[in-house]
Amino acid sequence: MTMKQFDKRNLTMVMDFYELTMSNGYFREQDRDARVAFDVFYRKNPDGGGYSIFAGLEQIIEYIQDLHFDDDDIAYLREQKIFEEDFLEYLRNFKFEGDLYAFPEGTIMYPNEPVLTIVAPLIDAQLVETAVLLQVNHQSLVATKASRIVRAAQGRVVSDFGARRAHNMDAAVYGARAAYIGGVNGTATVLSGEMFGIPVGGTMAHSWVMYYEDEYTAFKKYAETYPDGTVLLIDTYDVLKSGVPNAIRIAKEVLEPMGKRLKGVRIDSGDLAYLSKKAYQMLEAEGFGDAIISASSDLDEYLIDSLKTQGAKINSWGVGTNLITSGDWPAFGGVYKLAAAKDKDDAEFTPKIKLSENSEKVTNPGNKTIYRIYDKETGKIRADLICLADETFDESKDMIIFDPIETWKKTKIKGGTYTLRELLVPIFQKGACVYTSPSVMEIRDICTREKDTLWEESKRLVNPHEV
Repeated sequence: MTMKQFDKRNLTMVMDFYELTMSNGYFREQDRDARVAFDVFYRKNPDGGGYSIFAGLEQIIEYIQDLHFDDDDIAYLREQKIFEEDFLEYLRNFKFEGDLYAFPEGTIMYPNEPVLTIVAPLIDAQLVETAVLLQVNHQSLVATKASRIVRAAQGRVVSDFGARRAHNMDAAVYGARAAYIGGVNGTATVLSGEMFGIPVGGTMAHSWVMYYEDEYTAFKKYAETYPDGTVLLIDTYDVLKSGVPNAIRIAKEVLEPMGKRLKGVRIDSGDLAYLSKKAYQMLEAEGFGDAIISASSDLDEYLIDSLKTQGAKINSWGVGTNLITSGDWPAFGGVYKLAAAKDKDDAEFTPKIKLSENSEKVTNPGNKTIYRIYDKETGKIRADLICLADETFDESKDMIIFDPIETWKKTKIKGGTYTLRELLVPIFQKGACVYTSPSVMEIRDICTREKDTLWEESKRLVNPHEV
């Protein structure tokens, strides 16, 4: 088969080859009617944080709904010369027939708990592994990073400027989606705005300023074109000797005669704390203290936090590389593990466990669900309860909970002082989607409400309290 560029990718083929070899083995052994439960979970919060944010579910739904092998795929697999025709014919007619349960997008999550569970025929569960993981791992990572950056900004505007530093086009588009769920106010990525309704925005580039004969002319042309949204990039030559004075001239000579105000300035390099304070003083002295001072330049939550501590006069942050790639923690680390299995004649699942000399890699066996325990008085999260899917609880009774790894750590929660909420909700039942994904705006609102259930101690950027 010669290489060619397909007009439309079949994302079904985004899988590890071993998913096909194992599925073929199960097919040959007549195990295709066995049912299994696989859990998706992760082991550490990014950046040593106190929580993570679940994202990517809508793309998993779209993937499973479109799961199929077309003629080109079957021809390619035939060329591998390890699959017999009956298995290839099985794939040609394949349709996902399993159940899927997941946290709603935007939900707070913690290590070692199943945030997505697939209960399905063995081959069905095997074939979706890679696609499920890559969506959860990528978008949860970016949403969590965005939440930390927004936390550091303390209510100031944060925009996603990361597209050109993302790992590819899909990473830019879906990264912007995840960042908006995590709390940023908008994105510069136009396709994300078109696809998901995320507010888009942008100002000028250094090339605009460099193209014209001088900075003043460049600013003048821009202000005349965009008088209602004039944000001027003031660091192309010299922020304090050229950029700010020319911005003030534009405000007085171009915008005021039009009845308009200078909306703001942006600084993209240099000592952001010093330059922003000096720029504010100069703008304020000329009556433009209400102008936004926006900053970019390799920002992350730690630098933003430091700049605020230094008294920087920045009220809008454009964050690129360290948001869209989560530069200092570039992989989320979610895994997909078998938790239970049963043959077609079995009434109940048999728990399965992976053992390891590393305690953190020992899996929790059984077909499970998750209950979140809230403090009844404050509505804050007390703990998450990992339990078997058929267990029930009485909120009026005392409950003793313990850490699943450090099992000697136990806490008694008195009956009547807590409420329970089951987090895993049905997404697919017998192959049919039974869930309607909210809009990205609605997911963002869900995430905001979820973060309100966190104790302040869990939100710290460094050494947060562990739930």
